[in-house]
Amino acid sequence: MSSLNIGISGMKAYQGALDSSANNIANAQTKGYQPQLASFQENANGGVRVNISKAAQDLAAINSNAENSNADASGTDLSTELTNNLQYKAGFEFSAKVVKTADEIFATLLDLNK
Repeated sequence: MSSLNIGISGMKAYQGALDSSANNIANAQTKGYQPQLASFQENANGGVRVNISKAAQDLAAINSNAENSNADASGTDLSTELTNNLQYKAGFEFSAKVVKTADEIFATLLDLNK
């Protein structure tokens, strides 16, 4: 897999994780809402993908009920979501730099062939 494809797959994965986190934050005050969990996995042929797990909702509910005496509260931990957002943003930016660098290398190679 080329560096361009690896960078693009990283951008897509981090965008999916950011979308999931944004959904969790938007529903933080929603009664009974259980947050989604993003997990990253390497593709068999290179690159990365993100899986958004709803199976983790039961675990989030248990943790939420243990930490909060208010059973009506969402299972969203805003401090965790903020930390995740910063990590996802940095990962997206890094992947974008990989794409930009690959593009510059390809442009240089094309100029050499002229």
